[in-house]
Amino acid sequence: MNRPPFKRSGPSLPKNRLIIGRKPLLEAMEQGANLEKIFLLQTATGDEISAIRKKARELNIALSLVPQEKLGRFTQANHQGVVAIAGLVEYQPLQEIISQAVDKGETPLIVLLDGITDTRNLGAIARSAYCYGAHALVVPSSNTAAITEEGIKASAGALERIPVCRVASVEQAVDVLHLNGIQLAAASLQGSTLIQDTDLTLPLAIVMGSEDKGVSDFVLKHADHLVRIPMTGNFDSLNVSVAAGIMLYEVHRQKILN
Repeated sequence: MNRPPFKRSGPSLPKNRLIIGRKPLLEAMEQGANLEKIFLLQTATGDEISAIRKKARELNIALSLVPQEKLGRFTQANHQGVVAIAGLVEYQPLQEIISQAVDKGETPLIVLLDGITDTRNLGAIARSAYCYGAHALVVPSSNTAAITEEGIKASAGALERIPVCRVASVEQAVDVLHLNGIQLAAASLQGSTLIQDTDLTLPLAIVMGSEDKGVSDFVLKHADHLVRIPMTGNFDSLNVSVAAGIMLYEVHRQKILN
Protein backbone atom coordinates (compact mmCIF):
# COMPACT_ATOMS: atom_id res chain seq x y z
CA MET A 1 0.00 0.00 0.00
CA ASN A 2 1.23 3.50 -0.77
CA ARG A 3 0.57 5.38 2.42
CA PRO A 4 1.59 8.90 3.48
CA PRO A 5 4.33 9.06 6.12
CA PHE A 6 3.02 8.65 9.63
CA LYS A 7 3.98 11.30 12.12
CA ARG A 8 2.55 12.72 15.30
CA SER A 9 0.41 15.76 14.72
CA GLY A 10 -2.42 17.71 16.23
CA PRO A 11 -5.83 17.86 14.55
CA SER A 12 -5.71 19.81 11.30
CA LEU A 13 -9.40 19.61 10.56
CA PRO A 14 -11.88 22.23 11.78
CA LYS A 15 -13.09 21.97 15.34
CA ASN A 16 -16.54 20.51 15.98
CA ARG A 17 -19.17 23.10 15.30
CA LEU A 18 -22.88 23.31 15.94
CA ILE A 19 -25.66 23.42 13.37
CA ILE A 20 -28.68 24.95 15.06
CA GLY A 21 -32.27 24.90 13.88
CA ARG A 22 -34.45 22.78 11.62
CA LYS A 23 -33.99 24.44 8.24
CA PRO A 24 -30.20 24.93 8.60
CA LEU A 25 -29.83 21.26 9.51
CA LEU A 26 -31.99 20.03 6.63
CA GLU A 27 -30.06 22.22 4.21
CA ALA A 28 -26.75 20.91 5.56
CA MET A 29 -27.91 17.31 5.19
CA GLU A 30 -29.15 17.90 1.64
CA GLN A 31 -25.75 19.40 0.76
CA GLY A 32 -23.96 16.35 2.11
CA ALA A 33 -22.42 17.98 5.16
CA ASN A 34 -20.46 15.63 7.39
CA LEU A 35 -22.36 15.28 10.68
CA GLU A 36 -21.27 13.40 13.78
CA LYS A 37 -24.55 13.41 15.72
CA ILE A 38 -27.99 15.00 15.84
CA PHE A 39 -29.78 15.91 19.07
CA LEU A 40 -33.57 16.24 18.91
CA LEU A 41 -35.87 17.55 21.60
CA GLN A 42 -37.90 14.63 22.93
CA THR A 43 -41.20 16.40 22.27
CA ALA A 44 -40.31 17.91 18.88
CA THR A 45 -42.81 17.20 16.10
CA GLY A 46 -43.64 18.43 12.62
CA ASP A 47 -42.81 17.75 8.98
CA GLU A 48 -39.27 19.08 9.30
CA ILE A 49 -38.57 16.83 12.27
CA SER A 50 -39.88 13.83 10.33
CA ALA A 51 -37.66 14.79 7.39
CA ILE A 52 -34.62 15.08 9.69
CA ARG A 53 -35.28 11.64 11.17
CA LYS A 54 -35.66 10.09 7.72
CA LYS A 55 -32.52 11.71 6.36
CA ALA A 56 -30.51 10.70 9.44
CA ARG A 57 -31.48 7.05 8.88
CA GLU A 58 -30.47 7.26 5.22
CA LEU A 59 -27.07 8.76 6.08
CA ASN A 60 -26.36 6.57 9.14
CA ILE A 61 -26.11 9.61 11.40
CA ALA A 62 -26.56 8.95 15.11
CA LEU A 63 -29.69 10.63 16.47
CA SER A 64 -30.43 11.13 20.15
CA LEU A 65 -33.68 12.29 21.78
CA VAL A 66 -32.87 14.66 24.62
CA PRO A 67 -34.63 16.98 27.09
CA GLN A 68 -34.71 20.75 26.76
CA GLU A 69 -31.93 21.11 29.33
CA LYS A 70 -29.50 19.18 27.15
CA LEU A 71 -30.06 21.42 24.13
CA GLY A 72 -29.78 24.45 26.39
CA ARG A 73 -26.28 23.37 27.36
CA PHE A 74 -25.29 23.46 23.69
CA THR A 75 -26.67 26.88 22.87
CA GLN A 76 -28.87 29.70 24.10
CA ALA A 77 -30.01 30.45 20.53
CA ASN A 78 -33.46 29.54 19.20
CA HIS A 79 -32.63 25.93 18.33
CA GLN A 80 -36.22 24.87 17.45
CA GLY A 81 -35.56 21.55 19.18
CA VAL A 82 -32.61 20.61 16.95
CA VAL A 83 -28.85 20.78 17.39
CA ALA A 84 -26.31 18.85 15.31
CA ILE A 85 -22.56 18.48 15.65
CA ALA A 86 -20.46 18.62 12.51
CA GLY A 87 -17.88 15.87 12.27
CA LEU A 88 -14.09 16.02 12.29
CA VAL A 89 -13.56 13.27 9.71
CA GLU A 90 -15.11 12.54 6.34
CA TYR A 91 -16.87 9.17 6.42
CA GLN A 92 -16.43 6.88 3.42
CA PRO A 93 -18.57 4.00 2.07
CA LEU A 94 -17.37 0.61 3.29
CA GLN A 95 -18.06 -1.12 -0.03
CA GLU A 96 -16.04 1.49 -1.87
CA ILE A 97 -13.02 0.99 0.39
CA ILE A 98 -13.16 -2.80 -0.03
CA SER A 99 -13.47 -2.48 -3.82
CA GLN A 100 -10.51 -0.10 -3.98
CA ALA A 101 -8.32 -2.54 -2.03
CA VAL A 102 -9.30 -5.45 -4.27
CA ASP A 103 -8.75 -3.41 -7.44
CA LYS A 104 -5.20 -2.69 -6.24
CA GLY A 105 -4.56 -6.39 -5.72
CA GLU A 106 -4.36 -5.98 -1.95
CA THR A 107 -5.80 -8.29 0.69
CA PRO A 108 -8.48 -6.33 2.56
CA LEU A 109 -7.85 -5.70 6.25
CA ILE A 110 -10.68 -3.97 8.11
CA VAL A 111 -11.08 -3.08 11.78
CA LEU A 112 -14.71 -3.16 12.99
CA LEU A 113 -15.64 -1.59 16.32
CA ASP A 114 -18.44 -3.34 18.20
CA GLY A 115 -19.53 -1.09 21.06
CA ILE A 116 -16.37 0.94 21.76
CA THR A 117 -17.59 3.87 23.86
CA ASP A 118 -14.36 5.62 24.91
CA THR A 119 -13.13 8.09 22.31
CA ARG A 120 -9.52 7.64 23.48
CA ASN A 121 -9.74 3.89 22.89
CA LEU A 122 -11.21 4.56 19.47
CA GLY A 123 -8.30 6.87 18.69
CA ALA A 124 -5.69 4.43 19.96
CA ILE A 125 -7.19 1.60 17.88
CA ALA A 126 -7.17 3.84 14.81
CA ARG A 127 -3.47 4.54 15.40
CA SER A 128 -2.61 0.83 15.46
CA ALA A 129 -4.89 0.16 12.48
CA TYR A 130 -3.09 2.79 10.42
CA CYS A 131 0.38 1.67 11.49
CA TYR A 132 -0.31 -1.96 10.53
CA GLY A 133 -1.89 -1.25 7.17
CA ALA A 134 -5.63 -1.61 7.77
CA HIS A 135 -7.68 -0.29 4.89
CA ALA A 136 -10.43 1.15 7.06
CA LEU A 137 -11.88 1.60 10.52
CA VAL A 138 -15.61 0.80 10.63
CA VAL A 139 -17.89 2.36 13.26
CA PRO A 140 -21.64 1.89 13.74
CA SER A 141 -23.74 5.03 13.93
CA SER A 142 -24.98 4.21 17.44
CA ASN A 143 -23.46 2.76 20.61
CA THR A 144 -20.03 4.00 19.54
CA ALA A 145 -17.83 6.79 20.83
CA ALA A 146 -17.92 10.00 18.84
CA ILE A 147 -14.78 11.03 16.99
CA THR A 148 -13.68 14.06 18.95
CA GLU A 149 -10.57 16.20 19.17
CA GLU A 150 -9.52 14.04 22.12
CA GLY A 151 -9.89 10.92 20.00
CA ILE A 152 -7.88 12.43 17.15
CA LYS A 153 -5.17 13.39 19.64
CA ALA A 154 -5.12 9.83 21.03
CA SER A 155 -4.74 8.55 17.46
CA ALA A 156 -1.71 10.86 16.96
CA GLY A 157 -3.46 12.09 13.81
CA ALA A 158 -4.16 8.61 12.37
CA LEU A 159 -7.91 9.30 12.33
CA GLU A 160 -7.20 12.01 9.76
CA ARG A 161 -5.38 9.52 7.53
CA ILE A 162 -7.10 6.14 7.74
CA PRO A 163 -10.48 5.86 5.99
CA VAL A 164 -13.35 5.74 8.49
CA CYS A 165 -16.60 4.09 7.41
CA ARG A 166 -19.84 4.67 9.30
CA VAL A 167 -22.52 2.00 9.02
CA ALA A 168 -26.05 1.71 10.38
CA SER A 169 -25.13 -1.23 12.60
CA VAL A 170 -22.58 -3.95 13.26
CA GLU A 171 -25.02 -6.38 11.64
CA GLN A 172 -25.01 -4.38 8.42
CA ALA A 173 -21.21 -4.22 8.41
CA VAL A 174 -20.94 -7.99 8.91
CA ASP A 175 -23.30 -8.58 5.96
CA VAL A 176 -21.19 -6.35 3.68
CA LEU A 177 -17.95 -7.97 4.81
CA HIS A 178 -19.19 -11.53 4.34
CA LEU A 179 -20.69 -10.71 0.93
CA ASN A 180 -17.21 -9.58 -0.10
CA GLY A 181 -15.58 -12.79 1.13
CA ILE A 182 -14.01 -11.13 4.14
CA GLN A 183 -13.78 -13.29 7.26
CA LEU A 184 -14.35 -12.01 10.78
CA ALA A 185 -11.83 -12.61 13.55
CA ALA A 186 -13.07 -11.51 16.96
CA ALA A 187 -10.93 -11.27 20.07
CA SER A 188 -12.77 -12.99 22.90
CA LEU A 189 -12.04 -14.74 26.17
CA GLN A 190 -14.38 -17.41 24.80
CA GLY A 191 -12.03 -18.01 21.89
CA SER A 192 -10.96 -21.61 21.48
CA THR A 193 -7.95 -20.85 19.27
CA LEU A 194 -4.88 -18.83 20.15
CA ILE A 195 -4.29 -15.87 17.88
CA GLN A 196 -0.95 -17.19 16.60
CA ASP A 197 -2.59 -20.49 15.58
CA THR A 198 -5.18 -18.77 13.38
CA ASP A 199 -4.56 -17.93 9.72
CA LEU A 200 -4.91 -14.16 9.58
CA THR A 201 -3.49 -13.66 6.09
CA LEU A 202 -6.83 -14.03 4.30
CA PRO A 203 -9.20 -11.10 3.60
CA LEU A 204 -10.00 -10.21 7.19
CA ALA A 205 -11.97 -7.96 9.49
CA ILE A 206 -10.78 -7.74 13.08
CA VAL A 207 -13.68 -7.09 15.46
CA MET A 208 -13.00 -5.37 18.77
CA GLY A 209 -15.76 -5.40 21.37
CA SER A 210 -16.85 -3.01 24.09
CA GLU A 211 -14.61 -2.11 27.01
CA ASP A 212 -16.79 -3.86 29.59
CA LYS A 213 -18.59 -6.73 27.81
CA GLY A 214 -16.43 -7.57 24.81
CA VAL A 215 -17.91 -8.42 21.44
CA SER A 216 -21.68 -8.69 21.10
CA ASP A 217 -23.65 -11.94 20.97
CA PHE A 218 -24.27 -11.30 17.26
CA VAL A 219 -20.54 -11.21 16.56
CA LEU A 220 -19.93 -14.27 18.73
CA LYS A 221 -22.46 -16.12 16.59
CA HIS A 222 -21.32 -14.89 13.17
CA ALA A 223 -17.55 -14.60 13.57
CA ASP A 224 -15.48 -16.98 11.45
CA HIS A 225 -12.74 -17.07 14.09
CA LEU A 226 -13.00 -16.50 17.84
CA VAL A 227 -9.42 -16.02 18.92
CA ARG A 228 -7.76 -15.69 22.28
CA ILE A 229 -4.68 -13.64 23.09
CA PRO A 230 -2.35 -15.68 25.30
CA MET A 231 -1.50 -14.13 28.67
CA THR A 232 0.48 -15.20 31.70
CA GLY A 233 -0.80 -15.04 35.26
CA ASN A 234 -4.42 -15.11 36.32
CA PHE A 235 -5.41 -11.67 35.04
CA ASP A 236 -7.78 -12.22 32.14
CA SER A 237 -8.34 -8.82 30.60
CA LEU A 238 -6.47 -6.39 28.33
CA ASN A 239 -7.45 -2.86 27.46
CA VAL A 240 -9.31 -3.07 24.15
CA SER A 241 -6.88 -0.76 22.34
CA VAL A 242 -3.93 -2.88 23.55
CA ALA A 243 -5.70 -6.04 22.38
CA ALA A 244 -6.34 -4.43 18.99
CA GLY A 245 -2.66 -3.58 18.66
CA ILE A 246 -1.67 -7.17 19.42
CA MET A 247 -4.20 -8.53 16.93
CA LEU A 248 -3.00 -6.19 14.20
CA TYR A 249 0.64 -6.95 14.87
CA GLU A 250 -0.07 -10.67 14.54
CA VAL A 251 -1.72 -10.07 11.16
CA HIS A 252 1.34 -8.08 10.12
CA ARG A 253 3.74 -10.77 11.41
CA GLN A 254 1.97 -13.55 9.56
CA LYS A 255 1.92 -11.62 6.30
CA ILE A 256 5.66 -10.95 6.55
CA LEU A 257 6.39 -14.64 7.14
CA ASN A 258 4.25 -15.58 4.14
